[in-house]
Amino acid sequence: MGKLIALDMNACDFFVSKLLQAWDEGNCVFPLDQRLPQAGKEHLVRAFGVSEIISETGAHRVKGASMEPDDALVIATSGTTGNPKGVVIKNAALQASSRMTSSELGVRNSSDEWLCCIPVSHIGGFSVISRALHNGVGLKLHRKFDATLCEEAGRNGSTLVSLVPTALGRIDPSVFRKVLIGGAAAPHSLPENVVTTYGLTETGSGIVYNGTPLQNVQIEIRDGEIVVQTPTLFDRYLGDEPRNNDAWFATGDAGFFQDDQRLVITGRLDDAIITGGEKVWPTLVERELDSLGLFSEHVVVGRQDQEWGQVVTIVGVPNTPDNSLDIKDIRAQLRDTLPNYALPKAIEIVDNLPRNAMGKILRRSI
Repeated sequence: MGKLIALDMNACDFFVSKLLQAWDEGNCVFPLDQRLPQAGKEHLVRAFGVSEIISETGAHRVKGASMEPDDALVIATSGTTGNPKGVVIKNAALQASSRMTSSELGVRNSSDEWLCCIPVSHIGGFSVISRALHNGVGLKLHRKFDATLCEEAGRNGSTLVSLVPTALGRIDPSVFRKVLIGGAAAPHSLPENVVTTYGLTETGSGIVYNGTPLQNVQIEIRDGEIVVQTPTLFDRYLGDEPRNNDAWFATGDAGFFQDDQRLVITGRLDDAIITGGEKVWPTLVERELDSLGLFSEHVVVGRQDQEWGQVVTIVGVPNTPDNSLDIKDIRAQLRDTLPNYALPKAIEIVDNLPRNAMGKILRRSI
């Protein structure tokens, strides 16, 4: 039986060497989020049953639990709705994800190079490393995202990168052959070399590219919820029994297929705004708002209202310094693309929006 080893460091060559050593010895790795305070790290180490903690300054062992054969990776979910869960992913699922992604992107071992510049404690960052390792592709590592360094890497050999939308807006994406973006809603218009991805920690990274499921990924919409079958699915949550490999996974996300069979994600099921008895998906309203160019960042939420139940409300950072935004004007501009019940009724001006380490807006904190 293997053990769980916490890697307490950002992406670097030492991280990769200890990752490979752990896998060679039949162990499982758990990348610790470097943005957590020490107390937060210690809590996860105890809760997840870590047996050894390795940092760049040393290593020490603690009393931990055994892992199952072929367990390769544990990723902590964001925990925005409660205590983080440990998502256990097998070697076979990581390999399938790497193979499927590389096939879709036409990755060439001789000329491509992945740049990892987002946190490896999240599946989006870790999967960059695993793709490179599993497919023998070049890999460049940055400890954190820096727009200048990211662009320099693209101009000096890195051809593939995975980013969140906020980071994409700070670089010239044309310096890369392909840019994957995920973790948050994508901008309304994107360069041709940018690929939007949809996936969860539980799906082992992205399984839908530009609205189209990757090879061997099956998706159905059941009662408005996205359910999936894919060889990249996680095995279990720490402490739970393993999943049935043939079982469909209910994502908790809402969506639908357009006429061209492209998948549209409308948000989390519990993010829906119920106003006057009608259901409004914030993501759809946000996409139309994005096309107006009125805000540098914004989110649509439902505020409690005695008459309507909830009121569709824009919370955003305006592009104009005088904050001269008129809700009537905004409603008028959106009237051709949204039903009347989905039109925002109020605006709340803020200086910034709360985000997690991956740049995803913390909707429930607004």
